[in-house]
Formats: sequence, C-alpha cells, structure tokens
Amino acid sequence: MRTDERHNSESLDPRSFIDGVPAPAWSVLPNGSFEFFNQRFQQYTGLSPDGLKNTQWKSIVHSDDIPEVEKWLRDIGQLREGNTKTVRLRRFDGEYRWFQSAASAVHDEQGTLVRCYGISFDIDDLKRSEQKLREDEAGLRTITDAIHQSVVVLSPDGKTLYANRGALERTGLTPGEVQSEGFLSRAFHPDDVERVRQERHDGLTKGVPFELEMRSLFKDGEYRWQLIHYNPLFDESGQLLRWYATATDIDERKKAEERIQNENLALREEIDRSSMFEEIVGSCKPMRQLLKQVEKVAPSDSTVLILGETGTGKELIARALHRRSKRASRAFVRVNCAAIPQSLIASELFGHEKGAFTGALQRRVGRFEAADGGTLFLDEIGDLPMETQIALLRVLQEREFERVGSNHPITVDVRLIAATNRDLPAAVAAGSFRQDLFYRLNVFPIAVPPLRERAEDIPLLVEYFVARFAKGTGKKFRQISKGTLEILSAYAWPGNIRELQNLVERAVIVSESDRFTVEESWFKRAPANSAQPQEGLSALTSREVEMIEAALVESHGRISGPSGAAAKLGIPRQTLESKIRRFGIDRYGSKRPSSK
Repeated sequence: MRTDERHNSESLDPRSFIDGVPAPAWSVLPNGSFEFFNQRFQQYTGLSPDGLKNTQWKSIVHSDDIPEVEKWLRDIGQLREGNTKTVRLRRFDGEYRWFQSAASAVHDEQGTLVRCYGISFDIDDLKRSEQKLREDEAGLRTITDAIHQSVVVLSPDGKTLYANRGALERTGLTPGEVQSEGFLSRAFHPDDVERVRQERHDGLTKGVPFELEMRSLFKDGEYRWQLIHYNPLFDESGQLLRWYATATDIDERKKAEERIQNENLALREEIDRSSMFEEIVGSCKPMRQLLKQVEKVAPSDSTVLILGETGTGKELIARALHRRSKRASRAFVRVNCAAIPQSLIASELFGHEKGAFTGALQRRVGRFEAADGGTLFLDEIGDLPMETQIALLRVLQEREFERVGSNHPITVDVRLIAATNRDLPAAVAAGSFRQDLFYRLNVFPIAVPPLRERAEDIPLLVEYFVARFAKGTGKKFRQISKGTLEILSAYAWPGNIRELQNLVERAVIVSESDRFTVEESWFKRAPANSAQPQEGLSALTSREVEMIEAALVESHGRISGPSGAAAKLGIPRQTLESKIRRFGIDRYGSKRPSSK
C-alpha cells in the first residue's frame, strides 16, 4: 500500500508520534541508514540516538542475524507493507531477546521513496516456547522410535507432523509422504478413507481422546485392521499443542469376527433351507460300502467328487463328510452352480468389490470366504461356465483367489466337496469341462447308488418318511400297507429318493385312515428288474432328458408352480430351465430327434 505524504516546512515532525509508541520503533532513509529511534528503543538498548544511527546498531543485533539485517536495509526500497523480519536484539543488560520487526514504506506524490517506518514486537517468550516444544518433541521422537507400536504425531488441525520408525517400517512410507496432504488416501483402504476422514475430523474438533478402526496398507501390499487411539497434548494454559495417534493391530480379531459373521450367515441360510432329509437311511450292501468310503475320507482334507443321479442324496453325503471331519465345528456352505445365472456365478463364489459392475453398491463376501476354515459344497459343478472353472482351478492349486473388481489376492483354507449328475469325462471330451479341473476334483470319487439298486432299503425309507411327515401333519399311522410296499419296491424310481420322499408326503396328506397306502394310479408301474443295468454315469444325460420330457408332458409344458414340472422332478425352477436350454428340449411336448 502506498502512502502519499507532502513534505514542506509546515509538516508536523512524525517523531513526536513515534515516541509515543509503547514498543521499539524506528525510521530508515532510502539509502538504508537509520534516521530515528523512539524513546522505547533507546530505553531498551541503553544507547543514545547518535550511537544507534551509526554502525553501533550492529552491537545490539545478534551476530548471527547481522547479515540478514544488512540485506534487509540494502533492499529497503523494495519493501512492501507487511514485510517482517525476525531478529534478536540485545537489551541494555546484555540479554538477547527475539523481536518481530515490521516495516512500511512511505512515498511522495511522484512515487519516490521518502523513508520507511518500522516497529518491533517482543516475541521472545513465544520463541522460547517453540524451542522448548521442539526440544521436547526431539526427545519424544527418540522415545517413540524405540517403541515397536506405530506412533504418529499430528498438529492441532490434524496435519501429520511425524511418524515413528515403527510406523514407517510397517507402511513403507517416507517421512515426506507421511506429511503430504494425500496421506490418508495413500495409507488406508479406499473403502475406509471417507469414513475415517469424517470421524477423524469430528474427533479432532471435540478435543478429547477418541479411537477409530480402519484398514492400513502395509508395505507388503496387504491391508490389516488397526485400532487407532488419538490422545491430545495440552500446555499449562490448556492450549492444544499436539495429537498423538497410536496403532494397535486388530486384524486377527476382525477376521475372526468376520468369519463368525459369515458362518452365522451360512448357518441361517441352511436353517431356512429345508434339507432333503436329516440322516442317511439304508442298510443295503451298496450303502454300507458307500458309508465305509465316507468314514475313510472324511477326516482328511482331500477333495471329494460325489457322483450320482438326481435325487440320490449327494448333498446328504457331503454333509456327512463335513460332520465327520476336523472342520465339523466350522461352516458348511452349499452352492448350487446350476441355479445361479452364469453372469453372477463368479461374484457368488468369490465375492465382489464395490463398483465392480452395475448394481455392485457395496462389497460382498463370496462363498469361499464364508466357508474359510470349513467346507464348501459345490453342487451340480458340471454346470460351471468355463471362465469360472479357470478361477476354481486356481483356488484348488494355490488356495487363493481375487474378488471380482479387485487384484488383491485373498488366501482361504477351504475343504472342497463337489457333486454332479453329469458324465464329467464325456463333458471333458466334448470340451465343456476342463480336463485339469476334473483331475483336481476327482481325488476321491464317491458314487451314490440310485434307489433302484437299493430296493431292500425302500421299506426303511418309507417308514422313515411316513413318521416324519405324519409328525408334521399331526397324523398317526399304525400300519403301512404290504401292497403299498410291494408297489413301491417294484417301481424303477427315476427320481430316486427325492421322488420317493415327495410321493410319501403326498400320500400322508391325502390319507384319511391310520393305515398308510399309496394310490397305484399315481405312477406308471415299472418292475425294477426291467431296468437295463448301466455302468457309471454314461447314460445319465439321456435318462435325465427322458425324465424332464415326461414331466413336461404331464404338466402340459408348465415349469413352475405346485403342478409344474420342476415340482414333479423335485428341482428348482431355475435348474430345470437351465437344463431345458442346455438339452434343447421342447417344453410343449416335441421329443428331440433320435440319435439313431
């Protein structure tokens, strides 16, 4: 700011005003020489005005500050309003004290510099406080560097000033990066940054101790959960000087909490989903051999591939393997691969990050994470799309995967059990199933016999189902018709145990006496011994197509609903629709062309 001043013989001498200033004040001519010192300046230094005007002024300035003052005086013509200089001045008793000097230039009407006026304020107490704080902080740094726990020092407004050695070593950050404005975004998980920024601001504003939970990025690229305690430091007058933030690693606790939450979620899903039946019923030779296999492989962590026709109880065998394993106390998570749209199967198995695709509004934990430490049962694994087969192969080989939309690997400890009613070797030959994945899954194959091969178990199964459904309906049955057992034993049971279960439930509902019977007209009788023996699963596909076509004819092309084909077959609607598309079946009755 320029101040115009007319100088003539009638002008008032400004010295009279400067003398009244209660702080050291002075004026400097354009050539850099001192013109005048007020009385307060003279009293402070103990020198006369004449002594101060000549070079004796250097005797009152600390020797380390003289070069800066000389430069300041040489550049006096370029001074602008607000120009300040910090300097140490010697008092009359020989003590040096810190002063903050401010100068303002005065020009005439032509813009020529006339003189500069200056005033000096004593800031020695403030400087000493700052120096003491720096010394204290230097001592604290030595102490905090010896602490294994991460410690970060913040200014009152939350700016990072310092991080101890432990924090730098864990994060791999430099002191400059810690002090930069983007520290929060660089140090913490992207999903936590906005929340931490807001909660941190609220806590710092209140000025009382607080704590935050957040995921911190370590130098190995892994995010770990940390509990950050923020504690304020005040001076003797109650002025906030610093914040001290200390970090405690709580990653194991958080992962345990998340694992329990996932297990509880899986448990709730299993409770909501009614099982086909609660326990294995059967004493025939094929079942005894099967249970012996279950008993041998259950204690291990080997991958098991359960083979069998639809409705034979493959999930029941998987649950038996889990209950007899060392993972029995952990989660059993079931996924029906055929019931999930192919575009969502990867997200279902591996989870996804927020924003990974349209509709991904938040991070989702996949079934592999939910089953961590437990067992994951992949039913109808033959329906997995090829790209998901590749990801599954990686999990089996390396025990790690990545969520959809993330490149951060997640390590899991999961025992995998797979099941299918498809002929996987034929699928491998057709190129729809990866050979290397098949070999990974086929570590310990278990074939579940169809019901037609265990006819001697039918009376036991009927008795079990009758008791189960009678209890649910409040009915009591004293006898099971001998003729009914003969009819049931003679039937081929293309739908296997699921078909038997549904038929018994229907008979219990319509029964009006205490004698259990089944209407012979409910199914077309086919002697069990008339069925052509088949080895393995080579004919499962054609048999499955025949069952689907028969159910569609009976339901007049209707898929869903109580009278639909899905209900008759005992499978989900989505599964049936997927199979209709895959096999090219006409739902309204046209048979596929014969392969002959």
